[in-house]
Amino acid sequence: MKSAVRSSFRHPSPQIRRELIEMLYTSLPQVAAIGLTSVIGAVALATMSGDVGYTVISFFILGTAAIRLISLGLYDARAATASDTEVVRWEWAYGICAAAFGTSLGMLSFRALQLGDEPGAWLGFGLSMSFCVGMVSRAAIRPWIVLVTAALLLGPTVIGGFMRPEPSYKIGAGMLLLFWLTLSEASRHLSTAFIERLEAKHALAQQARQDFLTGLPNRAAFVTLLQNLRGRVAIVAIDLDGFKAVNDRHGHHAGDELLRQVATRLTNCMGGRGMACRFGGDEFMLLQTVENGETGRETALSLAREAVVALSLPYLVVDIPVRIGASAGILVTGAMDHPEATTSDLLEQVDRALYAAKRAGGGRWKWSDEDLTADTDVRRAG
Repeated sequence: MKSAVRSSFRHPSPQIRRELIEMLYTSLPQVAAIGLTSVIGAVALATMSGDVGYTVISFFILGTAAIRLISLGLYDARAATASDTEVVRWEWAYGICAAAFGTSLGMLSFRALQLGDEPGAWLGFGLSMSFCVGMVSRAAIRPWIVLVTAALLLGPTVIGGFMRPEPSYKIGAGMLLLFWLTLSEASRHLSTAFIERLEAKHALAQQARQDFLTGLPNRAAFVTLLQNLRGRVAIVAIDLDGFKAVNDRHGHHAGDELLRQVATRLTNCMGGRGMACRFGGDEFMLLQTVENGETGRETALSLAREAVVALSLPYLVVDIPVRIGASAGILVTGAMDHPEATTSDLLEQVDRALYAAKRAGGGRWKWSDEDLTADTDVRRAG
């Protein structure tokens, strides 16, 4: 039920919503082909018959086909920088353009039936069916577009068929109504299946970037973010002091619960300003953009101090009070400061600072640019 609802309305995931809209705007060859074919067919009818109605409809088809092509080009140029709100507007734009074009084709069939022009009616009907097939192959991922456009496309043909005195036309009009119902169900089914595949793909991608135990981003997610950040960043490496003793004494279940509580405390320390991740075991990383100069160093130091103090407070694990500590290494860096540094270089630097703090007794933090062979400037929490 949830997927069926999502297939018809706005999907709650902005990323999946964006992918769905991108699918709509990858239909340039189809849009160009049906547009060109429809213009040629309408102009041919107008030229051979000399009917003013055909001529007006030909201009309408030409105009809506051109607008559709222009909108596809504009989307390609602007999609990369479009916000989530703008992406939704692009969906509406696609739907409106498709509906306008469908209306123009429907009016072509209506005019042919109105005039009793059987060749024109066959031509209009063939163009309508070609448009339906192309629309379902792409726009079925957004069923509302198919339903509205198909109604505006087939509606004039149905009305024209019922207006004809011949029973065969009336029967054909009734069958088109049944075809519209079949089309609506097919589009909903295709949309639901496609969205379920997209959701499964994103779920697998999320699992690949998320620590299964704590729910925090994992090493891969951390490295990806670090590589994409611009400006100066603070990296704080955290290692728990005394975790192994808790794990050995109270069992892995207690150790797992303790790690989850640690993850919650680190997330609270970040306060949405950056990323807390689990690197593995009892090692965690914090990442946050900071300002230049001493202000940035103060921010990094404050973050490390807050994390070490927070992790040193008592825990209640499986109804057992426990207490551990934490050590931290701090690095503030920027691409302009270290143009030759790779991600592994930065992680190695902050790791050295972390283990210098641990060697000094734990419950401390140390800067990566300090003299790591001495313990004189190592600070202790508390």
